[in-house]
Amino acid sequence: MEKYEHEYGAEQIQVLEGLEAVRKRPGMYIGSTSVRGLHHMVYEIVDNCVDEALAGYCTEINISIEDGNIVTVEDNGRGIPVETHPKTGKSTVETVYTVLHAGGKFGGDSGYKVSGGLHGVGASVVNALSEWTEVTVQREGGIYQLRFEKGKTTQSIKKIGETKKTGTKVKFLADSSIFETTNYEFETLENRMREIAFLTKGLKIVIEDKREETPKKSEFCFEGGLKSFVEYLNKNKEKINKEPIYIEKDGNVPVEIAIQYTTSYSENIYTFVNNINTVEGGTHLEGFKRALTKVFNDYARSHKILKEKDSNLQGEDIREGITAVVSVKVKEPQFEGQTKTKLGNSEVTGVVFSTVNEVLSTFFEENPQVVKAILDKCISASRAREAARKARELVRRKSALETTTLPGKLADCSDKNPMNCEVFIVEGDSAGGSAKQGRDRKIQAILPLWGKMLNVEKARADKIYGNDKLNPVIVAVGAGIGADFDITKIRYGKVIIMADADVDGAHIRTLLLTFFFRYMRPLIENGNVYLAQPPLYKLSKKGMDDIYCYTDDDLTKAYKELEEKGIAREQLGLQRYKGLGEMNPEQLWETTMNPETRILVKVTMEDAIKADEIFTVLMGDEVEPRKDFIQKNAKYVKNLDV
Repeated sequence: MEKYEHEYGAEQIQVLEGLEAVRKRPGMYIGSTSVRGLHHMVYEIVDNCVDEALAGYCTEINISIEDGNIVTVEDNGRGIPVETHPKTGKSTVETVYTVLHAGGKFGGDSGYKVSGGLHGVGASVVNALSEWTEVTVQREGGIYQLRFEKGKTTQSIKKIGETKKTGTKVKFLADSSIFETTNYEFETLENRMREIAFLTKGLKIVIEDKREETPKKSEFCFEGGLKSFVEYLNKNKEKINKEPIYIEKDGNVPVEIAIQYTTSYSENIYTFVNNINTVEGGTHLEGFKRALTKVFNDYARSHKILKEKDSNLQGEDIREGITAVVSVKVKEPQFEGQTKTKLGNSEVTGVVFSTVNEVLSTFFEENPQVVKAILDKCISASRAREAARKARELVRRKSALETTTLPGKLADCSDKNPMNCEVFIVEGDSAGGSAKQGRDRKIQAILPLWGKMLNVEKARADKIYGNDKLNPVIVAVGAGIGADFDITKIRYGKVIIMADADVDGAHIRTLLLTFFFRYMRPLIENGNVYLAQPPLYKLSKKGMDDIYCYTDDDLTKAYKELEEKGIAREQLGLQRYKGLGEMNPEQLWETTMNPETRILVKVTMEDAIKADEIFTVLMGDEVEPRKDFIQKNAKYVKNLDV
């Protein structure tokens, strides 16, 4: 990677304001104090190392999680400057770790060409939220070390040795009095490190978990960059163009894009700015979509694939089955909001548009067979979209003629404020009948479903409208599907999937979640989808209130507590619930539906890339990946009804 030739010394480290209130309001700086915020601590330090890589100086990052959840992050970059800072009078590395907004990433005369650490708060915030932090710097022939406790310097910088190497090593222990948990999830960190390695071509990242008797270790380095990323994303899908289309252009705004089409019906475009995942898109995504639509239509017109009487292909037709990663490097990125999830720099639209237009047009002329195969899919998607439009209109017209637009089996609630209301999607008429009798009619609606529904992973939108299993769900939720989905029109604040605790119930949950993920994704992103947790067991004895157990651990605990009270196992009646229909209305209300006592699991989407991969494996056409997944995870299954 080309080095960004620029001075990187004390003068390039700018101080904007002091370190205050981080420990009082940690959520303002790292999002939350949950496990998500805990992982963010690691990302902040790694991002500083990556900035060194983007500048052309760092080639390797090593991360390790040690006993006691101590984290070490080490790079071979230039090392943080150690000389006295002209404004603070402290060493520059101490300034970086104790002053909020002190960093080499502000203004035109900074130590970095581009940076993901826009706000410069990473090092100091991690320091403030750790029980202790130890920083070791190798720079200018010396090894320097300093130490902090809860953000305060306990050991000023001192030289502890000589070396010819350069780099920075940060070791820290997250403060257990601030975080809900300090137990890191290796797989979560591993996924993020893999993603960073894809986005930073040639950068080697090694992550190791030393907490277990058998350590885990993963090593990532991708010379193919985004091409490797797209190939990884599509590893379980059938490809149309075997080799990803690769676009790369340097300049004031470097652009890197990889595109590959699969036989699936979903659109997966991931966008990044300076390695930050811009989940809400922005100007770079806008430029990409515009150029993609223009190049495909121009080619189809000039080669007579589209006749004069034919309408242009729509953007959604062209993007069906696409997997693309769009990465741009912007010197002074402007993000909408504090979450860094949507790029606002207007000039980036034009840069990405012209780059894609130029490179893709050339690729099309040089690879007519590849383009024809993709265009065949686009035209097929266009026809399906028109069929879906007609089906949608038919549903609307039919609804307008009927006395009610709601599904016949839906037992609606009386409260009309969506935020107060919830709908239970219940498996089977029997359980649906019990739920209707046991519910709170004011706020709880019941929609019984029967039989297996359509697997949308293998179907287009035109097959979904009018489907007798899915259409009631679409109408009940009331917000449309796909591109027409409008989260503001949902009829219920909670959409609760209530299925049996067996294999069939798990299948129905997966089918519904696949449908929500592919066609009502904002419903999940907005936190409106939940899974009901019916009990697995009931313990009963004459003269004693029934005890419901939701897990095997609950059952073991209940037996132990009852034995301590002098009640032996042999005296107890044990019922293993095979289905919701086995419960009467009172039991169903008490165990599964009562807001005061029930257990609900909110469905979240921490990682859209991982979610897409799982749905593809479980519900897609490829058999081998599903077989491998089952063999790998079978040992974790605890309750399997045969």
